[in-house]
Amino acid sequence: MEGRATVRKWLLGGLGLLLLLCGGGVAAVTWLVTGGLSVNTVGKVAFDRPLKVPPLAPSVVDADGRRVFDLTAQPGDSDLGHGAGTRTWGYNGAYLGPTLRAQRGERVAVNVHNRLNEPTTVHWHGMHLPAKVDGGPHHPIPPGGDYQAAWTVDQPAATLWYHPHPGERTERQVYRGLAGLFLIDETEDKTGLPHDYGVDDIPVVVQDKGFSGGQLSMDDRFLSDLGVLGDEILVNGTPGPYLDVRTGLVRLRLLNASTARVYDFTMSDGRPFAMIASDGGLLAAPYTTRRVRLSVGERAEIVVAMRPGERVELRSARTGLGVVHGGKDAFDVLQLRAAGELREGALPARLATLTKLDPQRAAQRRTFTFQGRGINGDQMDMRRVDAVVVKDTVEIWNVANGHDTPHSFHIHDVQFQVLTVDGNAPPPELSGWKDTLFLEPRRRYAVIAEFADYADPTTAYMFHCHVLRHEDEGMMGQFVVVEPGDTPRLSHN
Repeated sequence: MEGRATVRKWLLGGLGLLLLLCGGGVAAVTWLVTGGLSVNTVGKVAFDRPLKVPPLAPSVVDADGRRVFDLTAQPGDSDLGHGAGTRTWGYNGAYLGPTLRAQRGERVAVNVHNRLNEPTTVHWHGMHLPAKVDGGPHHPIPPGGDYQAAWTVDQPAATLWYHPHPGERTERQVYRGLAGLFLIDETEDKTGLPHDYGVDDIPVVVQDKGFSGGQLSMDDRFLSDLGVLGDEILVNGTPGPYLDVRTGLVRLRLLNASTARVYDFTMSDGRPFAMIASDGGLLAAPYTTRRVRLSVGERAEIVVAMRPGERVELRSARTGLGVVHGGKDAFDVLQLRAAGELREGALPARLATLTKLDPQRAAQRRTFTFQGRGINGDQMDMRRVDAVVVKDTVEIWNVANGHDTPHSFHIHDVQFQVLTVDGNAPPPELSGWKDTLFLEPRRRYAVIAEFADYADPTTAYMFHCHVLRHEDEGMMGQFVVVEPGDTPRLSHN
């Protein structure tokens, strides 16, 4: 297994080039298209390790009534299937981080301690909060430094996450292990959904990795411009994981925490399951489907029905994106093992009331085309403001992928709704609140968002491609939210 990804890539790449150089252009293209670079682990995973469930982060309520958490970014050694000496980074441990949990309406504070040898930040992905504590690249935490982010949680129950967002280092820091979940609960949950964390409500943080000499490898796939496309899957940092299921319904909170890969999740026997939530919270009603596709940074909550004594695998099927983008890869991800007796449950018919934003309220309509490593032809410049948004207004952003490379579009601070895909109504899985959206090659999307509550002319929020290599290489822009009549005055110029 050691160095398999690197060796295979260069051997296969060399063979492809040799075919081209020897005049076998058609043969080389056929070889690539038919899967010369593809990975398939279906039926080959031992599923011999119990799934690790990230612990709930401890917290205290301080004298001001705030729920206070502590996160320390630190190096460590982990067993990721290649021995215990794999060098990794984590929060409050060697790899990944604990799950932060708070209720809507709570005031929270997170003390972040950087014990790495380079600057970092912590971005609260999907969270509605002031720009100064959003955790973008404007406020790096130096090695040995400390920082506190404090805000009031004011958005619906949702599966959010946190990860680094420093300038030009995001891919490497996330790939080494810096990521964790942040769950928001409603003060009164009337849905009746599975909610016992670690029992019938399971975090599923999915990442692909490559290894060389027992260490994490960041080698690119031959001919790919996405970044790392690993040939092994970790779930919550566990290789070959299985989950013992004791209930008839199990809720899986899926997070694509990879740096480049798109997943197409399905069950090994093709059974349907219920999608109940997207990035920003619950859908209006359960949506029965057999597949959920997630690009980098996207989340989905699904509920799988189990029968006593059975075993079934969560898989990622071929995405059809093309071999150099991982489109022909397929993976066994997680095995579910049902007990002989299961506690039964039932899904509610309705989940949440979703108020649709009215396009007639749009104060601005903007267009952003993602192509090359730029947005509208521009690369990231922290001195430039790409959009000035007036607080408490609604905007429609027309977002397009202008070429053949996949992208993943993320806006900080807001949750948006998808209005159209290539001019048509969005599919059911895009009917809820979103903060990250897969931009398929050569397709156009219209999204609508309300930029409420927070105005700060001195600090920008980000919008960018969440394929982390692309983000690091400049596929990112800035917007500033201001009071009516105000103008940006960036403090980080």
